[in-house]
Amino acid sequence: MTESAITYCANHPTVETTLRCRRCDKYICTRCATRTPTGYICKECSRAQQKAFETAKTIDYILGFSAAVVLSLIGSFLISLIGYIGGFFGLILASIAAPTAGVVIAETLRLIIRRHRAALLFQVILAGIIVGALPMGLIQLFTFNIFGILFQAIYLFISAPTVYYRLSGIQLFK
Repeated sequence: MTESAITYCANHPTVETTLRCRRCDKYICTRCATRTPTGYICKECSRAQQKAFETAKTIDYILGFSAAVVLSLIGSFLISLIGYIGGFFGLILASIAAPTAGVVIAETLRLIIRRHRAALLFQVILAGIIVGALPMGLIQLFTFNIFGILFQAIYLFISAPTVYYRLSGIQLFK
């Protein structure tokens, strides 16, 4: 019977392991391993694989942010018009209009950024949505329009995540 040499994790030299990264073949422990459908890979190979999917260029960040600000300002203005209706009927309209606005904004932005992807790009667009909603929210706040403030909050808390999730491709339910 032959004895094999004891191997240690490349990142944790005190941890014994026999697991290897399927891409770079270095020894990794279970803390360093990322599970994929075809086996385990190390964190470095996982990050390199993720970088291949990030296709955004600098212009996409600029266009995405500016378009998000403008589109969110328009959506926020339209929601503020519902704020003048007020009451239960206005609340129902705002609850229907906010996710619809989020979908329209997301699909318009998808065309503007030419379907490019990057985690930071989606965060920049999310910031643009918030910045675009601020002016109408402040107007509602300074005029003490309670329904307007409420509807702006509904718009922001529903449409911003809708845009983010539609662009990033995150699925909450499968």
